[in-house]
Amino acid sequence: MTRILFWLGLVFLVMFAIRSKLQGGRPPQPRRAAPPDEGAAGGGAARQGGRRAAAAEIETMLCCAHCGVYYPASETVAAGGRDYCSAAHARLPAA
Repeated sequence: MTRILFWLGLVFLVMFAIRSKLQGGRPPQPRRAAPPDEGAAGGGAARQGGRRAAAAEIETMLCCAHCGVYYPASETVAAGGRDYCSAAHARLPAA
């Protein structure tokens, strides 16, 4: 019985290693549902348009001059020629 469990465990580990290697060592990514306007018709063009829209949504990240936290550029509070993550940090002296 011990030998059977050993071989089953070994087979499981080998299969897990192969699967992990095929995925490039990355954890599996969750699949997102297609937006309702992308139907079966125009699949290739619609997918590329979706990628372009997703790339347009990517925003530049800035580093707070006080705490060092990265935050979206649209939320910046500029004071004294520096960028801060909040108005409270803009009032404090820079670190």
